Amino acid sequence: MLSRVLIGFLLALGVIPAVMILSGAVSLGRDYRTADRSSAGIAPDPEKTLEAVVQVYAARALNWRGLFGVHTWIATKAEKAPHFTVHQMIGWRVLRNLPGVVSEPGIPDRNWFGNRPEIIAELRGKEATEAIAKIAEAVESYPYVHDYRLWPGPNSNTFTAFIARQVPELKLDLPVTAIGKDYPVNGAFLARVPSGTGYQISLYGILGILAAREEGLELNLFGLSFGIDFTRPALKLPFIGRLGFG
Repeated sequence: MLSRVLIGFLLALGVIPAVMILSGAVSLGRDYRTADRSSAGIAPDPEKTLEAVVQVYAARALNWRGLFGVHTWIATKAEKAPHFTVHQMIGWRVLRNLPGVVSEPGIPDRNWFGNRPEIIAELRGKEATEAIAKIAEAVESYPYVHDYRLWPGPNSNTFTAFIARQVPELKLDLPVTAIGKDYPVNGAFLARVPSGTGYQISLYGILGILAAREEGLELNLFGLSFGIDFTRPALKLPFIGRLGFG
């Protein structure tokens, strides 16, 4: 009986990516040189928005990587600032012996090589102003500036999770498809979850479990996460993400 359940589970994991491709949820074969990198039109216009803003974004990764996970980044705009600053970890920079972490003026809601982003956390006004200072400090202290591994980490999602742990005001619930978010900083076996509302146990981002008010309950098996969100009822599944309330 157990073997049949396991076989069915493995078959389902194989079918889901095929369905995602056929449905258009994930596109393959895009050329990164010509893929859409324009604004998705969901961020506020910095020239018309006086208040401080912090936004965290997630978008499916490029080509086959998008079947498994998302790329995440953080955008900040100080009060009365004329532009956003985008903070993210870029893997190809490490391959070229450059610092992977980049903080520079940019389009906050830029399509990630043709994949539309979504806002997964946001702060405005005074809360945002206080958070921006903490974010800047956290970016400077990120320990894996010159290290990048697609799986199990550290990667772009490890970076975003690290920032979130230093700025609990974000209450950031990273998607289960943010592979690398569970990679432990400095080998810590036990740590707070990115939202700051619970704890997780992780063995190098390969095996682990977390329980938190914001994230719910998640089980990490070889980098793929399965979970249940109790606050906003939903199933959390690898490849797919959330099934339930947004």
